[in-house]
Amino acid sequence: MPGKYLFLLLIIFSCAGLYGQDSPIRIIEQPKPALPADYGVLCAQGTLRLKVEFLASGEIGKIIPVTRMPVSNLTELAIAAAKRIEFLPEIRGGEPVTRFMATDYIFRPNFGGWSIPKKPAARTIGCTRADAQAEAVLQKAIKNLGGDKYLQVKTQIGRGKFSVMREGTVISFQSFIDVIVFPDKERTEFKGGGVKSVQTNVGSTGWTFDGDAELIKIQDEKQIADFRRGIRVSLDHLLRGSWRNDATLSYVGKRAATLGKRNDVVKLIYKDGLTVEFEFTSDEGLPQKAIYSRVNAENEEIKEEDRYAQFVEVDGVKSPFIIDRFTKGVQSSRINYETIEFNKAVPDSIFAKPSNPKELKKDLKL
Repeated sequence: MPGKYLFLLLIIFSCAGLYGQDSPIRIIEQPKPALPADYGVLCAQGTLRLKVEFLASGEIGKIIPVTRMPVSNLTELAIAAAKRIEFLPEIRGGEPVTRFMATDYIFRPNFGGWSIPKKPAARTIGCTRADAQAEAVLQKAIKNLGGDKYLQVKTQIGRGKFSVMREGTVISFQSFIDVIVFPDKERTEFKGGGVKSVQTNVGSTGWTFDGDAELIKIQDEKQIADFRRGIRVSLDHLLRGSWRNDATLSYVGKRAATLGKRNDVVKLIYKDGLTVEFEFTSDEGLPQKAIYSRVNAENEEIKEEDRYAQFVEVDGVKSPFIIDRFTKGVQSSRINYETIEFNKAVPDSIFAKPSNPKELKKDLKL
């Protein structure tokens, strides 16, 4: 790369040759980004756009990502390449000036990696390598869970017991009724020790009822965020395709499971960086696990794992009647369904926040 003084000479000669005329930025050399270390197995393609500051001095200033590639370190590699751009600055009134300009880099693993478009490119993010194998895993699971009947489920009403575990022992449990209208409406009522509590969410809003204090409260940002994360790491969200246009899907490979058996593993990476791995039995294609992380109040990253078991067929649709939650490798809770109903009519009124706590003392009737 030419040094600073060579750039200044180029600027002087350019300005002199133009006799004070205005001229746009001239790119002398624009290196391609380096290939990522996981290039051979990376499942990602698309256009990454950077807002680059071209300084009057002939140097690169600030670089601001307009879009990011949410996998590997593609964004960082593109930024590093942009810092090496050689150029002649824009000339206005015979003087070099500083300006920002959009700069695109296209990453396509099936076509040699990086390329630089001559014109602004469509800003898309997709997945081409290994995604066919991942999609095959999903389709196999959907077929074994009920095929079209599974995909056509619009509502789900589940009843059962929720247990809190510590050191392998149940320390408390509550009965529950959980009402879901896919994709993002849910009301869950818990009863234990004669006390009732309710949590209700609709999209990015929600409310709770504390039976002990007989108070109805609007959910705070953390509660809403926890609910939204719960949707995005759920099995139904994966298999019914609600993640599409918001995440990339890739096939990770096979992972040891029970003795002599291995699971197929697929990975979802959302645009905001949330990553979820799902495991499916290689033979039947039944879901086994969802693995992801959350950050606690101490800013510590906590590994969570949901394990699915005891699949029961109801009206042609199979569902796990047991879901065990493991936190940092230790079982922390269990959901044990006793009954599940699909596609039963659910009135919108049950999701509305009541004005009086007394209304919530009545049993939910559906």
